[in-house]
Formats: sequence, structure tokens, C-alpha cells
Amino acid sequence: MSVWRSVASVLVASGMVAGLALPSRADEPLKLRVGWAVVPAQLTSVMWAKPALLKHYGKSYTVEAIHFRGSTPQITSLAAGELDLAALAYSSFALAIQNAHMQDIRAVSDLYQDGVPGYYSNQMMVRSDGSIKTVADLKGKIVATNAIGGALDIAAQVYMSEHGLQPKHDYQIIEVEFPNMVSTLQEKKVDMIEIGTPYSVVAQKDGTAKKLFDVGDAMGPTELTLWAARAPFIAAHRAALVDFFEDVQTMMHWYLDPAHRAEGIKIVSQFTKQPESYFSDWLFTKNDYYRYPDARPNLTALQNNINTQKKVGLLNIDINVAKYA
Repeated sequence: MSVWRSVASVLVASGMVAGLALPSRADEPLKLRVGWAVVPAQLTSVMWAKPALLKHYGKSYTVEAIHFRGSTPQITSLAAGELDLAALAYSSFALAIQNAHMQDIRAVSDLYQDGVPGYYSNQMMVRSDGSIKTVADLKGKIVATNAIGGALDIAAQVYMSEHGLQPKHDYQIIEVEFPNMVSTLQEKKVDMIEIGTPYSVVAQKDGTAKKLFDVGDAMGPTELTLWAARAPFIAAHRAALVDFFEDVQTMMHWYLDPAHRAEGIKIVSQFTKQPESYFSDWLFTKNDYYRYPDARPNLTALQNNINTQKKVGLLNIDINVAKYA
């Protein structure tokens, strides 16, 4: 029996879906609408690249991968029933509970973690030849994030708040999509960018930008992005979701196996239309993010991340993660 089959059984036994009927599998595969923001940090869009390895894809479920700028816009789509699995940051997961009042939201899977000792952490970068040397130098400056309220934005706000700088009052935040961030920094339209792989790796390698601080500095070990679903959807489609996550496990183990690294890089290269050299130095190594092979979310880190947001005033309520997982 797979780990995910065991987990699903525990969820039902624990009452997470108590009182809701668990229908038998439909004849037609369930089409899962799954959100994603960036590849290869999130492997969603390349998870199905080896269909011969997948026991259930096309039988009990199919996937429609839907692209978003970041995690916060996915809250609206999940709330409206337009998305089944949302790729939420620790920050947007908390906002879905506080602001969208989604009491039935559940953290169901890890996508990737940040700040894990020995692994990569997302970078807050400034111009290599610029005048900004410390966080204090950002007073009166412009900071670019991919999505206000997202993981990198909140991490940066936490760190800058601890160093005496408050958004709007001491600095301005604007939204810029990841592929455009480095050029926006080069053109001096912004003074700091909040960015991850592969863009940060390339920028550091060619000397365009340098790290000022990272997510790990701000938050420690971080459940940076997770898949979240709503309890009624889980209850209604439990069998298909168990199959889905069994296939997710299979592919996570495949990508993280060093024997498959070269082929995995080729798949990512083809999807992103970037040369393999973009990824060869770091992808699927300890220079990459940490991904739990069995895709279990790091609930301890998630609780600590949410507590940190509350501590610095970025959340108004206390959230017990165990209730939502």
C-alpha cells in the first residue's frame, strides 16, 4: 500500500471528511484543475511527462495545469470553485483562512520547502554595482515581488520589519513577473527583487545581481509552497485523489533519483524553452530547493511560518495548522 493510500485512510478515519458521502469512482476520469506559478520550483507542469510510469493518469483522473502569477490569485479561484488544487504559499494559505474565511481549506501536499539547512533559499537581490549594501539602505526605495501577499513578499516584509522598515511608510512594493525581474532591476526601475530559481542563479552567475538576504534568513525552514484543497472536494473525490497522489509520489521519487537527473533536466529545459545549461549546475541537487520525496507538507515549519507572520503584525488571528491539515 502506498503512503498516500495510508494517509487518505487516516484522514477519513480522523473525521476530516466526516458526514460527507464518499461516492464511488465515476466512469469518466476526474479532471483536476491544478494551479502552478513557476517551473521548476513547482514541478506541477512536468509531473506528467512520463505517462508510462503513472498507474492512474488518464484512468481515474486527468490534470489541467493552470498558470498564475503567484499564489495569492489562486485563493480567489479556489474559493470560486474554479480550481481544485491551489499552489499556495504559507502566507496565502493563512490569508485564505483569515481574509477569505475558508474554514474548509486543507493543506494536502508539499510542493517545495525553503530555508532547509544545506539546500537553496529564495533570494532578495540588489544590483551588484549598486549602492545598497544593507537592509537599511532600502529606505525610500522600490521593491519588486511577483505577488503581494505571496511567500517571498511576506518573507521580505518580515525581515525588513525586524530591521525597522515598514511597507508604504519606508519603502514601496510593486508586482513584477519573475521573468521580467532581473531586467527591471538592471534598468533601475526597482532597487530590490524577490526572486528564485532559475533567474536568481543566472543573475548571480553573470554578476547582474547579488543576494542581500534570503527567505531562510527571514523565516527559517519554510513550507514555501503547498497544494491546498477544500474538504468537500476531497470527500467527494477521495478515490481519484488517492490515485493522483500515488502518481505524484512516483514522479517525485523519479525526479529526485540521481540516475534520472539528466533526463529530468532535459524535460524541464524543453518545457521552459531554456537551455539545459540554465539548470545543470543546481537542479535536483542540494543547490536546489528541498522537496519531500513523499510530498508530505512540513506542518511544523508551516505553523512556525504562520506564527512569525502573526508576530510581526502581518496576520490578525492565531491559526492552528493541525486543524487545516
